[in-house]
Amino acid sequence: MTLNKKLWIGIGVLVILSPLGVILPDQFKAGTAWGEWGLDEIQMMTGYVPQGFSRLSELWKAPLPDYAFQGWKGKDLFSMSFAYIISALAGIATITGVVLLIGKVLVKEHE
Repeated sequence: MTLNKKLWIGIGVLVILSPLGVILPDQFKAGTAWGEWGLDEIQMMTGYVPQGFSRLSELWKAPLPDYAFQGWKGKDLFSMSFAYIISALAGIATITGVVLLIGKVLVKEHE
């Protein structure tokens, strides 16, 4: 088996496991994942929001906020798991496309 094939199999396994990010916190009543807090959650946990954080929070809007589609917040666990998988595939496609594009540009520069 080639290294390339092993890589894609590993990525596929990670995509299939990605719904664990929504299933496990739900099962253990853990709230949100560590480090994925919004301004309101930071305010609640620490009692304040750093000025720079609140200023820069509007700089970037995620294409799939909370790894789900618009209006899907509060849907059942199956729907949210599906959204996690779609989000993982979109991220992989974006990163793969950018890496391939950069690779083509670098190869052309060195020919």
